Amino acid sequence: MKDLFGQAILDYQSGNYTEDIFTETSISEEDVLPIPYLFRSYEEMPQIEQKALELAYGNVLDVGCGTGSHSLYLQNKRHLNVTALDISKGAVDVCKKRGVHKVLHDDIMNLKTGSYDTILLLMNGTGIFGQLKNVSSALQHLKSLLNKGGQILIDSSDIIYMFDQDEDGGRWIPTETDYYGEVKYTLRYKGEENPPFNWLYLDFNTLKNAALANDLNCELILEGDHYDFLAKLSVLE
Repeated sequence: MKDLFGQAILDYQSGNYTEDIFTETSISEEDVLPIPYLFRSYEEMPQIEQKALELAYGNVLDVGCGTGSHSLYLQNKRHLNVTALDISKGAVDVCKKRGVHKVLHDDIMNLKTGSYDTILLLMNGTGIFGQLKNVSSALQHLKSLLNKGGQILIDSSDIIYMFDQDEDGGRWIPTETDYYGEVKYTLRYKGEENPPFNWLYLDFNTLKNAALANDLNCELILEGDHYDFLAKLSVLE
């Protein structure tokens, strides 16, 4: 699959910004993702992201680092030891160009080495799980990368609001997926399109139940203005 996301942010970083990214999911119409927003400062970040960065400590792994905005804040303002990781080669190149000291080009699920006090998964961090059936194994893997007393800071959204509601308050949920938060995500840039890939939005209760099933405590840290939330996962003692 072409790295259209990486190409887009590399174009912006190189001064070749001419158009934005277009996204679409299996349950929503085409939307615009403004590339400048991906390069936002701490002051421009949503409150949930700011809170996660405030809570980060120790050795930090920034999963799905994108342009490195979170990593740069933690590295330069909080003076933390940060490793930025992304599956996108373009994102890795952008992070290096922007001055992130430690950057890995890898899939988090393939990462075998390193031990971290904080693992960050922001901008719908549960998305990388892809489908509900993958959540348990993904949480076990993330837990294996934590130091004793470590934490996973992850955000997501409960997208139940996107489904039609009947007179009794029930929701019309498609039956072709195991869970209503499973969507197919498509990205377009400069006339090219990536094949649809799996993306997962988790409601807090589902995340909490999955965490508990894998011996992780799950604490609701903050709720946003649009069904989004920040959660903290830690190993049950």
